[in-house]
Amino acid sequence: MFAEVSRTLLDQRDVQSTLNRIVQLAQANLKNAESVGVTIIKGRKIESPASSGELALLVDRLQELTDQGPCLDALRNHEVVLISDLESDTRWPEFARRAHNEAGVSSIMSLRLFVHEDTIGSLNVYSTQRDAFDDKGLALGAIFATHAAVAIARSRREANLELKADSRDLIGRAKGILMAQRHVTDEQAFALLREASQRLNVKLVKIADDVTFTGDLPRPVA
Repeated sequence: MFAEVSRTLLDQRDVQSTLNRIVQLAQANLKNAESVGVTIIKGRKIESPASSGELALLVDRLQELTDQGPCLDALRNHEVVLISDLESDTRWPEFARRAHNEAGVSSIMSLRLFVHEDTIGSLNVYSTQRDAFDDKGLALGAIFATHAAVAIARSRREANLELKADSRDLIGRAKGILMAQRHVTDEQAFALLREASQRLNVKLVKIADDVTFTGDLPRPVA
């Protein structure tokens, strides 16, 4: 099963499709997983960009709204959080009350997604049954989370490489325009781009984009 999961995740083309496939595969392969969500750390913010259904989407958002819950503990404390009966759990009173009343959730398994020591987010598995996840389910969930974290890290790295390649191509085109227009060398054209970037306090790739669009360096606004 995990071999198939690895192959399937490897076939995804971008970060979002990887996240979407992770929650689908987790729901399909983890016992009693009625709905699955992924929470991702983005800078200082926490987002929930993928879910296998409305239940996970609602409960993940409740954790963001109340700033408490098992997935946040999994992220902040670098741990696995297992809840067998949310209604009687006293660790997160506001979240527990709303999640149980509004979504009917009883069991939650939140697993930290990480590569090496870098935390990516958490995989959150939900069930309306009490005692839905046993020790075996927890162990399988942890293995699945490892595969998921590696897949997310790989898709992010590929996206960054593509972005860098696109930026290099854009800067190259802008340099070519300046070389032809101003009869300067490659190094001089790059220096012009860099000077404009520093003068206008704008990223170099944005200056290059302006040059390819207008045919000239942008000028300061009067």
